Amino acid sequence: LFPDEYIHIGGDECFKGFWHKCPRCQARMKAENLKNEEELQSYFIHRMGDLLKSKGKKLVGWDEILEGGLAPDANVMSWRGMDGGIKSAKAGHHVIMTPTEHCYLDLYQGEPSVEPATYSMCRLKDSYSFNPVPEGVPAEMVLGGQGNVWGEAIPTFRHAEYMTWPRGWALAEVLWSGPAQTDWEKFRLRVERHFVRADQAGINYARSMNNAIVTPYLQDGVLEVELGSEIAETDIYYTFDNTDPDCFTPKYNKPLRIPKTASRLRVITYRDGKPVGKLITLTIKELEKRAESDKRTGHGNLTVELQAPNE
Repeated sequence: LFPDEYIHIGGDECFKGFWHKCPRCQARMKAENLKNEEELQSYFIHRMGDLLKSKGKKLVGWDEILEGGLAPDANVMSWRGMDGGIKSAKAGHHVIMTPTEHCYLDLYQGEPSVEPATYSMCRLKDSYSFNPVPEGVPAEMVLGGQGNVWGEAIPTFRHAEYMTWPRGWALAEVLWSGPAQTDWEKFRLRVERHFVRADQAGINYARSMNNAIVTPYLQDGVLEVELGSEIAETDIYYTFDNTDPDCFTPKYNKPLRIPKTASRLRVITYRDGKPVGKLITLTIKELEKRAESDKRTGHGNLTVELQAPNE
């Protein structure tokens, strides 16, 4: 069934509460002198590793397989940031770097209010800034990187394309060329040329990199809003009077204080005198909610963080 060298066994997000209540699991822990359920998982991973090795295969698992001790020949895919991969590589294990903040293509790629619902944030620029070989890690221990498009909130193949491109192009470039050879501005121009090719091929993609980034925050208890964009040459226009913004309405140049009479903020982006981003409309209550959330969680400039739809 599996002719290839590597077999991925998963091992992530394993809830151990049932093991704690399971008489057979507890008996196994006692027989094997295992201190806790983490060591029970490690015991299982070791057995899987030995089985695969006997068949001439190599085990790959998510970074949770580190918990309780890593099987000798295991290869680790690091998704909860880079730390698991760094720790594994320094311990002599090959790793594949796939951290959520750069490689999870099922996440928001721009302003959430104009994107299909998902959770957390991974912008095009986040994917393009990915360095799969962090400082202090031997390059030969990093087998590569991987972009992930998980399907919990992706109902159609057409939408899977939308989530994959252009972030997939960003990961392809940094993984093939390496961070030392990347150039965001040149890449951004290539992306726009790729949009034309995608149109001709009937491939769906996202233009979210052109949308404004809306960051509300509390300054001395007063709500302020910072507007930005992933692309430096972008002009941002806004209104507070419920009219649609265009290049004749106020142009953003410094953080905004909300007028007392305002009920919503509307924002649009222009480049070379033409609109390029989606019209974003956010109520003042929504801005206040985001600012309070960022204050509590310390997300800073993260636009929004929501629960995953399956949680």
